[in-house]
Amino acid sequence: MTFDPRPVMLEGRQVRLEPMTRAHAAGFLAVGADPAIWTYLPRAPFAGQADVEGWIDEALAAQRAGTEVPYATVRRSDGQVVGSTRFIDIRRPHRGLEIGWTWLAAEAQRTPINTEAKYLMLRQAFEVWDAMRVQLKSDERNVKSRRAMERIGAVFEGVLRNQMLRAYDGYVRSSAMYSLVDRDWPAARAALEAKLAR
Repeated sequence: MTFDPRPVMLEGRQVRLEPMTRAHAAGFLAVGADPAIWTYLPRAPFAGQADVEGWIDEALAAQRAGTEVPYATVRRSDGQVVGSTRFIDIRRPHRGLEIGWTWLAAEAQRTPINTEAKYLMLRQAFEVWDAMRVQLKSDERNVKSRRAMERIGAVFEGVLRNQMLRAYDGYVRSSAMYSLVDRDWPAARAALEAKLAR
């Protein structure tokens, strides 16, 4: 099997991950204006429609280059865009990738949406694309994100010191790195399915 991640719709009971297009711009802008969402991410809050469209265009250019598969996170109950996530750092020869660029509107946080989105992405990576490794990372200060990674079965691997420079304010970020590998997935899948069934 060739490891070649491509855009595909991923759908659960709570959430639908739609391959990102410019049609999602208004939805992203509506929910992405909250500065709190961007505290630990490498960009400033959206400054307007043109800024959102530029961000989408960058994501789609990375998709065309084969390094990312970006999604709009859509709540199924009302069809509302509530955030975004991506497969990034796709390493085809090594059957590995990262789940990242994840952000959610405040109203969608602490709901099953993020857990189910991660489940759908991990299932796609391990069961459809036959990934060997899926990694996740977070600003080392972002305790909420780190606990969420641990809850889905990801293993802490260490801190990448001074890993990222945030261009808009000069902040030097160190990132906490986590991963699941193929042998972790059966237990992680069972635990995630049990959580989502509750």
